[in-house]
Amino acid sequence: MPVDITWWGHAACTVRDSGVRVLTDPLFVRRFAHLRRRRGAVPPPEAAEADVVLVSHLHADHLHLPSLARLARGTRVVVPRGALRAVPGLARLAGARGLAVTEVLPGEEVGVREGVRVRAVAARHDGRRLPVGPQRVRALGYVVQGAARTYFAGDTGPFDTMAEETGPVDVALLPVGGWGPYLGPGHLDAEGAARVLALLAPRAAVPVHYGTYWPIGMDAVRPHEFHAPGEEFARLAGVLAPEVAVRVLAHGERVRLP
Repeated sequence: MPVDITWWGHAACTVRDSGVRVLTDPLFVRRFAHLRRRRGAVPPPEAAEADVVLVSHLHADHLHLPSLARLARGTRVVVPRGALRAVPGLARLAGARGLAVTEVLPGEEVGVREGVRVRAVAARHDGRRLPVGPQRVRALGYVVQGAARTYFAGDTGPFDTMAEETGPVDVALLPVGGWGPYLGPGHLDAEGAARVLALLAPRAAVPVHYGTYWPIGMDAVRPHEFHAPGEEFARLAGVLAPEVAVRVLAHGERVRLP
């Protein structure tokens, strides 16, 4: 059975598998902090319709409380272990909105509906709630296991056991950029993501986490880091992992992957 992927921008995607809607790292605003949305409309209300929401780590562009507040009452939200303690606002929101928050560590699984499960996997990324701390909470990726196995990497740098810990996957949603002119450690650029793709060897891949938000007033600073990563990933994947079908989506575009 095919899986449908909709990219809403940044790391926010809806994965539809076996009738289950899985939403990743929702970020549904035009502007927050020093960032503004430079490409793609703010996602419509139906983008927040989900059976389960996966939050990869605590950074505000991935665990975004106003976006989580758009979820229907009772929606299940899966977060890294320790998130409720590290982000008191999440606990308050969960109580106010009746969200069913489940905390997980790498290797743990959550059942969503019969035939669909979510497994947390390791990531290499600073999981703190920046800019404050000092709590450290592990960043995660997730594998949605239904008719297909879809890997959502969240934010991560490469690491030696990545393919082993993730396991065989059919579809990979890989970050290929960021929201600023320079990427720090714990990230993948287009080339790094293409090399990871060659290790994972899925049937299909979609680049995410690029080309959406950018710092205000910095439009002219290294603009290729905003515009180019998706197509550059596709080009390099054609060299390093030619057997993988790469689909570069526009914001709000939905694709069905066999």
